[in-house]
Amino acid sequence: MTLSVRSATIGDAEAIAAIYAHHVLNGTATYEVVPPTEAETVEKIRMVSERGWPFLVVCDGSAVVGYAYATQFRDRPAYAYACENSIYVAHDRCGGGIGKLLLKALLQAAEAYGFRQMVAVIGGGEPGSVALHEACGFEHVGRLTGMGWKAGRWLDTVYMQVALGGGTTTVPVASWKD
Repeated sequence: MTLSVRSATIGDAEAIAAIYAHHVLNGTATYEVVPPTEAETVEKIRMVSERGWPFLVVCDGSAVVGYAYATQFRDRPAYAYACENSIYVAHDRCGGGIGKLLLKALLQAAEAYGFRQMVAVIGGGEPGSVALHEACGFEHVGRLTGMGWKAGRWLDTVYMQVALGGGTTTVPVASWKD
């Protein structure tokens, strides 16, 4: 297994859409119930990339086996230095260290961009996702009870957070801000 992490391209959309579709249809980490199309995935890659935010894939050889990206946490100016992550690994490759490799790379890329906080919003409190984020330094900061209905049950939403760069100890500086 030769793993490498790189920036996502439009050419990765088919693989990314397939990875996410499995999690949408078979899991509770995301509250989507209909998988986005390949065209919608292209638009997501384009939107994230155009803003300069990190959108990464991990490849085994030439095959995309996972992806992760960061977007601004909320669409308000004061949230400009806080991001939310999204990370998914091919279902048949979970538990082999791919997620950790990918999340560590995303943390570095988000910090390099200028984000100072990263938040993980984990649907259903998925144990694998929680463990992955804990292993990468995230702390539990909240739980919203019964926020989603999927797979015939009410699901909680877990919030986890990690500081990037200087966190809240220094004034943020980023080349992309006025």
